[in-house]
Amino acid sequence: MPERKNILAEKQAAQKLLGWYDRHRRVLPWRALPDETPDPYCVWLSEIMLQQTTVVTVKPYYEKFLTLFPTLQDLAAAPDDAVMTAWAGLGYYSRARNLLKCARTLVAEHDGIFPQEESALLTLPGIGPYTAAAIAAIAFNQQAAPVDGNIERVLARLLALTTPLPKLKAEVKTYAAQLLEPDAPQNRLYDNRPPHTRPGDIAQAMMDLGATICTPKRPNCLLCPWQEDCAAKRQGIEETLPRRAPKKPKPERQGTVWWLENEKGEVLMHRRPEKGLLGGMMMLPSAGWDPDNDSTLRDILPHDWTPLAGSVVHVFTHFRLTLKVERLILTPLTGAPPPFEPPAAHIWVHPKDFHDTALPSVMRKVVTHVLG
Repeated sequence: MPERKNILAEKQAAQKLLGWYDRHRRVLPWRALPDETPDPYCVWLSEIMLQQTTVVTVKPYYEKFLTLFPTLQDLAAAPDDAVMTAWAGLGYYSRARNLLKCARTLVAEHDGIFPQEESALLTLPGIGPYTAAAIAAIAFNQQAAPVDGNIERVLARLLALTTPLPKLKAEVKTYAAQLLEPDAPQNRLYDNRPPHTRPGDIAQAMMDLGATICTPKRPNCLLCPWQEDCAAKRQGIEETLPRRAPKKPKPERQGTVWWLENEKGEVLMHRRPEKGLLGGMMMLPSAGWDPDNDSTLRDILPHDWTPLAGSVVHVFTHFRLTLKVERLILTPLTGAPPPFEPPAAHIWVHPKDFHDTALPSVMRKVVTHVLG
C-alpha cells in the first residue's frame, strides 16, 4: 500500500465524485432528496434488505414493508409471522429475524431512537461493520466510511489495488476514509458544502458510480468522473479488478419433500426452528438435506407416495440443493382408522393462503413444481 499521505486528495477525488453525484444521483425510494433529512428508519431498513440483494429485487419488498410497517414502532409491535411473511422470497431470513430483534431493542432500550455513532450502532442486533458505517454516514452524516461491493470495485480500479478479496476490503476502507479528510482541496462545485462534511453523499456517490458506470463488466469509463485519474484504466486492467481468491465449488445436497394433502385440499406444513438455516419460516416436511430438521412424516404414513417427475434445484450461499418431491392425498382409506393426526408444530394450509404464509424461496419453487 502506498504511504499514508492522502493520495486521493491530490487527485481531488472527493470533489470530482461529488460534482458528478450532484448531477447524476439515482432516485431511490429510501434515499432522501437533496433538500430532505434522511429518515434513519428508512436508511436502516434499506441497508438490511440490500445485503447481498440487488436494488431491483429490494424495491418492491421495501415499499411493501413501509406500507405494512410505516414506523419503527409499527415494526417492533408486529407479530413475527407478519414480518416473516412480508420478507418471504427475499432470502437470507436471519436478516428478518434480526430486523425484528433490532426494532424491539430500539423501542425497549433506546426510546425508539437510533443511536448516531458507528460504535453504538454496532451493538444492535443484525448490524455489522458495513451497516453501522452506512447508517452513521447516510442517516446522521457522521464521519464513517462504509465499504460495499460497489465501493470495493470503484476504489480498487481507481488505485489499481491488486490485493484479492476478501483481504482487499480493509485496504479499501483505508482509502475510503481518505475521502473524508478535511485537508482535501475545497472546490465545492454544485453543493456549497465542502466534501469532508458530506460523508453520506460520498458513500452513496461511490455506490451509484459502481452500480451505473463502474460496473463489473464493460465499465463505461468515458462517463466516469475519475476517468483521468484511474490507474486501472491506464494499465488496461479495469475489468480484472477487484481480484478474488479462487472460489471453492459449492457442496451438493439432495433430499425429498413430502406434499401431503387432506380431503379439503390443504397441505401439511411446519415451522422451522427460530435459529439456523431458514429459521422461523414455514416448510413442507422434508428429509435428507438438513439432518437436524429431518421430518418423520414418511414413517408416520408408510403409504404409496407418488413421486413427481423432475426435481427442484435451489442454490444457497454455501451449498446447492436438489429436491425430489413425493405426493400423497389423504382419503378415508389412508386417514382412518384412526384419523391422521399431524405431528406437533405442523398445520394445514390451503394453497390459496400460500401468499400469506412465510414460505422461503426454496419452498415456493416446490409449490410451483407441484401446482404448476
